[in-house]
Amino acid sequence: MPTRRSLLVLAATIALAAAPVRAQDKSIVVASTTSTEHSGLFSHILPLFKAKTGIDVKVVAQGTGQALDTGRRGDADVVLGLTVEPATLLDRMLDAGVKLATSTPRADPSGDYAWEMFRKADKLKPGAFAALERKALQLTGGPNAPVAPAGRSIYGMLVAEGKADIFITYCTSALEAQRQNAGQRTVALPDDLAVGADYGLTVVNRASPQAYQFAMFILSLDGQRELARHGFTATSLPP
Repeated sequence: MPTRRSLLVLAATIALAAAPVRAQDKSIVVASTTSTEHSGLFSHILPLFKAKTGIDVKVVAQGTGQALDTGRRGDADVVLGLTVEPATLLDRMLDAGVKLATSTPRADPSGDYAWEMFRKADKLKPGAFAALERKALQLTGGPNAPVAPAGRSIYGMLVAEGKADIFITYCTSALEAQRQNAGQRTVALPDDLAVGADYGLTVVNRASPQAYQFAMFILSLDGQRELARHGFTATSLPP
């Protein structure tokens, strides 16, 4: 029986890239996330930098996806964004400056799984459930949710547009969004936050021989490799 860890985190990729500062340049533009600006870092570090170099820095604070796009267009000399790893995931989700998005609970199982994960977070950090429930942007799954153009991932589109810095969604959805958006990455939920669902495979009574052939293909190494490639935990694959 193939199983799947149901949720992954989709996030805009951290980027720290700089264009060479020429001798005649007296100012640069830094595209940064709003969470970095809200931390107070720039108010301390920029005066020190100017005192040492004489270079002024203009900060453009945006959502992570927008900051990355600003850099790609060449409208910034430096792009500074958040980094998300399994070990820091909960802290990032709780960060007031980080836009956290989910689907809509009770309207979409993906949203229900996200809320289950929030309850697990509360056991690690009391109060986390209330904070995450309050800040979570329910951007998909509801009756008025936006619709992506044909062939495009709605999750990848919303992150790219800066509507979300972190999107909690199904493994399969996150992987497809990443394939479509080079500036995004997936982050696996750590074990103490992971939620999942088992997917069973059943051939009904009086099924045709072709049905059994299909089931055996799913259980074969080729079929299991395809499951793994699409975000499933394929239990029949060798370690």
